[in-house]
Amino acid sequence: MSSRFRQNDRLVYTTGDREALCPECGEPLDLCSGHDRPPDRVKNDGIVRIRREVKGRKGKTVTTLTGFPLPDQALGELASDLKRFCGTGGSVKDGVIIIQGDHGSKILPWLESRGFKSRIAGG
Repeated sequence: MSSRFRQNDRLVYTTGDREALCPECGEPLDLCSGHDRPPDRVKNDGIVRIRREVKGRKGKTVTTLTGFPLPDQALGELASDLKRFCGTGGSVKDGVIIIQGDHGSKILPWLESRGFKSRIAGG
């Protein structure tokens, strides 16, 4: 790591191009060795995982569904059907369907009746 960029330093102001620096190590992108980054989408193993989440959502409970073997448009249509079935709101972000509220036990049989292999994930 160059002496110009240290992990403890916090950039306060720059007139330079911020996008030319690696967001993880602060090195210029052409000098950065690269990092192990998670993939943009969850790997598809054929199992839809239903998870209840609260963390990072201002105390609101949501049900997230990952691992669908579907393209983005079909995922949006499925999310729309799920929201209608649960009678609540939700969205699709980065291949993950987010349904507002705790609906895992209700969604599991609904998905299985439509031919998706699914399970409740998390403790």
